[in-house]
Amino acid sequence: MSDKSQISSSHLVLIPSYNTGKLLTDTVEEAVQQWQPVWVVIDGSDDGSETLLEPLQVLYPDLLLVIKTSENRGKGAAILEGVTLAKEAGFTHVLTMDADYQHPASFIRQFMQASAANLAAMVLGEPQFDESAPMIRVKGRKISNWWANLETLGAGIHDSLFGMRVYPIADLIAVMHSTRWARRFDFDPEVAVRMAWRGVPVVNIETPVRYLSKQEGGVSQFKYGRDNVLLTGMHIRLFLGFLFRLPNLLRINKESRL
Repeated sequence: MSDKSQISSSHLVLIPSYNTGKLLTDTVEEAVQQWQPVWVVIDGSDDGSETLLEPLQVLYPDLLLVIKTSENRGKGAAILEGVTLAKEAGFTHVLTMDADYQHPASFIRQFMQASAANLAAMVLGEPQFDESAPMIRVKGRKISNWWANLETLGAGIHDSLFGMRVYPIADLIAVMHSTRWARRFDFDPEVAVRMAWRGVPVVNIETPVRYLSKQEGGVSQFKYGRDNVLLTGMHIRLFLGFLFRLPNLLRINKESRL
């Protein structure tokens, strides 16, 4: 076990994965060296991901849990399964991060410390892009961020799409049970907005993000046509929800400034 790791009974690292292969192993190995326990939800993958993790499970038998679902149901559904089990196990907060090696495990402790300092808050990563980031993705997320801030009256969501975050588990489960959506790629932006509607404070942390090329083994489940349609429909729904909640949001916004 790495001397750098920290074992927690309240804060858990949760990594949903779908067909990320060896990148999952790299992600989990770095994560478990920074924080324990780490749980992985294999969301119906058919690439043998769970087999690749077996050596790490031998090294961390009580601190690395692998959950395998029978079918691919989407990122949000995988996270909901994981956090439901985590709540039953007594955990209060969960840090989610992607399985494709984009998120820096070296920042896990900083996120957890920010959460420990403000247990009521969600801690959101604010991505800092380098030249490896596809420009269409960088520019496209600005649209989603604009909508998210309109829908929350500027609650402070600096990035609505970045998946490295810490959530209070009870609030996250309540939000997920309040909607039948947020089960796939729409999970990150919809949950951020709905958590803000719930009055959960926001803490942002600037976080480097890396995009691996295909030559480096990079994988992406993002489909431009399908997922942009999904996000467009999501923001239409959220905007209608925003209009319905506007009086209450204005009241909360006024009270927060007093």
